[in-house]
Amino acid sequence: MSKVDEEPRFKKVAEGANDLSLGISIVVAILIGVGIGMGLQKLFDTGWVIWIGVAIGIGAAGRNIQIAYTKQKASLDELAKDPRYSTRREWEEKK
Repeated sequence: MSKVDEEPRFKKVAEGANDLSLGISIVVAILIGVGIGMGLQKLFDTGWVIWIGVAIGIGAAGRNIQIAYTKQKASLDELAKDPRYSTRREWEEKK
């Protein structure tokens, strides 16, 4: 195996950190939304405008969850195609 074919040394650590960052990104998205709402509240001098920022933050957090779910589903679908994990097909053939 050449050096070009080798995986980077910390690839698994980076992937693990990426998976753990979902919780952090949810909190940060909501906090940024609240910050936007507070800025709009000061700009327009109305109390209810902060809820627009909260809604934006919750929407961004939901989008982060959707992106993480899509990545995880694609990874699991790829794993399901692996012949090492084909016990389901063998079980259905035995019936």
